[in-house]
Amino acid sequence: RLRLHDGKLIKDRRFHLRTYPNCFVAKELTDWLIDHKEAPDRETGIRLMQKLMDHYIIHHVCDEHSDYKDAKLLYRFRKDDGTFPLSKDVKVFMRGQSIYEKLVSVEESILKVREENSVKYQRTFLGCEMVDWLIQEGEVENRQEAVELGQALLEHGIIQHVSNRHHFFDSDILYQFWINFRRRRRLTELLNENSSRALSESPDSPFCLRKLNPDPGNTSFLSVQTNKEIKIVSAVRRSSITSLSGNSNPYFSAAPTLVFPPVAECNPKSVLKRPVTNEELLSPGAPYVKKTLTIVGDAVGWGFVVRGGRPCHIQAVDPGGPAAAAGMKVCQFVFSVNGVYVLHLDYQTISSLIMTGPRTLVMEVMEAIE
Repeated sequence: RLRLHDGKLIKDRRFHLRTYPNCFVAKELTDWLIDHKEAPDRETGIRLMQKLMDHYIIHHVCDEHSDYKDAKLLYRFRKDDGTFPLSKDVKVFMRGQSIYEKLVSVEESILKVREENSVKYQRTFLGCEMVDWLIQEGEVENRQEAVELGQALLEHGIIQHVSNRHHFFDSDILYQFWINFRRRRRLTELLNENSSRALSESPDSPFCLRKLNPDPGNTSFLSVQTNKEIKIVSAVRRSSITSLSGNSNPYFSAAPTLVFPPVAECNPKSVLKRPVTNEELLSPGAPYVKKTLTIVGDAVGWGFVVRGGRPCHIQAVDPGGPAAAAGMKVCQFVFSVNGVYVLHLDYQTISSLIMTGPRTLVMEVMEAIE
């Protein structure tokens, strides 16, 4: 958006005796994407801009077109007309970006390369240093507000404890910025991100369960192999655990394609006896113990199902699968996946993290003390 303003592609334009401020011509923008190597061809450029439309970043100036058309039509960035939806997540992200830019632009920054347990970490700071800095810069009024802000930044994946063992505290614990806001991202990365989400949004959530013996009468799970291709199990009885789509048909279709209903229809009964919050899990003296599980996926997956969100829990475990062998149990809460803190995420996002990660999965889970 800023580059388009600098290049005068975004400007006030007159059409049918009316002036539309801060807009661009779709066809000109597609040309610009190709000329500046943001898209290899027009088709990709159109897909990229449609992605921005789908996420409410740009829109047709009169909202007469829901699709991005490579034509002489006027579109506008929602940030240029005040219609960009500022959700809580977006506000936290923008706050984190603002703080990061402030910190890297000063000479005596608290962001430094530091070492812990013989490992060097970039862009690190002590929790108490960040609290002092936030108050000094007027970002917050007191230490409690600073801690709450730090916790929000951590829960949104903007900062993290260097070894992912702690939430944010006003102490000499070492943290780092997980996001490098100054890394130049190409628009085509948006299309790559989409491919990993497609599978994770299916009702029989992706990656998790592996296929058991496909004999009639046996429980069988829809599985995703480690090469991320869906393996469809035909004419096998579905268990109550895996009948997640709400379909009364107890069998998988034998057709070569599998059509999923909307995610909203997926509402399996939780195995949890009662809801548990992050605050309850993380509170001092809580009756939970953290365990680290290393799960090596086999030819048909890892062997478990994740459900819920903020925090997610283990809904089902294949007793003959890799997860069960590693010590995973039903009702455990997912704390981190391959070093990424995930208590604040939903199961679709965690599914995506696992699918796009290595075959050897390292998970931290929190288990109730008997």
